[in-house]
Amino acid sequence: MLKKRPALLWLLAPYVLYLGVLPLVDRVHPTVLGLPFLFFWLLLATLLTPAAVYVAWRSDRKRGRA
Repeated sequence: MLKKRPALLWLLAPYVLYLGVLPLVDRVHPTVLGLPFLFFWLLLATLLTPAAVYVAWRSDRKRGRA
């Protein structure tokens, strides 16, 4: 299915942001914008998730699948 719809790989981005790199960002220090690094990372991943879904939807729509 991914050979026919490579844009769906964008839907793996939230998974990678939340779980794939979690062992690497599981830290309190440094702080970013006054937030512990782990909290900042989760907030960033939450904000980037709709962008990844939009890119996948837009790409599928261009191919005439939506």
